[in-house]
Amino acid sequence: MTTTYASAGVNIDAGNRAVDLMREAVQSTYGPEVLAGIGAFGGLYDAAALKAMRDPVLVASTDGVGTKVKLAAQAGRYESIGHDIVHHCIDDILVQGARPLFFLDYIASSRIEPAMIAAVVTGVAAACREAGCALLGGETAEMPGVYQPAEFDVAGTIVGIVERSALLPRVDQLRAGDVLIGLRSSGPHTNGYSLIRKIFEGVPLDTVFPELGVPLVDALLAPHRSYLHLLHASRFTQHASIKALVHLTGGGFIENIPRVLPDHLAAQIMLGSWPVPPLFQFMQ
Repeated sequence: MTTTYASAGVNIDAGNRAVDLMREAVQSTYGPEVLAGIGAFGGLYDAAALKAMRDPVLVASTDGVGTKVKLAAQAGRYESIGHDIVHHCIDDILVQGARPLFFLDYIASSRIEPAMIAAVVTGVAAACREAGCALLGGETAEMPGVYQPAEFDVAGTIVGIVERSALLPRVDQLRAGDVLIGLRSSGPHTNGYSLIRKIFEGVPLDTVFPELGVPLVDALLAPHRSYLHLLHASRFTQHASIKALVHLTGGGFIENIPRVLPDHLAAQIMLGSWPVPPLFQFMQ
């Protein structure tokens, strides 16, 4: 018996087809700064523009989208997951005042399905284009025996830039009496999906609950919101007096807000002062 890569469960041809399907979407994110992308061992990004900055600081973050990928796989809807991973990473560096430069993605599955991989990357590329961010590179891994059939995972890394003088939080400027403002989410974003899947276990994803008014799958797979354009307008264009920003992820209010506060300050949150989205009320 001859043992081959294919007989071990790895299909090189499928990987190549996936690259062909995603090529146009990826290249649509390229500006003149991208010197090498698809096909290169490493993405090349021209950093000459940093010379025009007074004191540039690179800001980087890497993350995933958690078990939301299981819902996407169950529904056979993958493009929104691409938006999720980009927006999550954008918001992570945005709270430190940075704007994105380029993004790298990583998709792993038990078996490469070219159409599925291309759908995820198409979503990644669309989110990058909207943010003015290059999708500089990525990796697709076929890992039979590590992932269960039809399962996959996605992760991403982002690199952004900010002037040192504009870095957030400005902890030394925070004072008692400063106003804490919340910005509307688009849903659970990329957090809490292990609990969410448990709540709706056994419920068909096409169910339309009157409280939601849309199929359950639409509510649960709504992409993570990017706050880049909203905050870019206020912080960078109008020079609003924002002293600190918090990206509310897995730890919610309790774990995330204290990360930007000095020891002598705490946040006072007025429960009931904002409208709770229907999905959260329904789950509760």
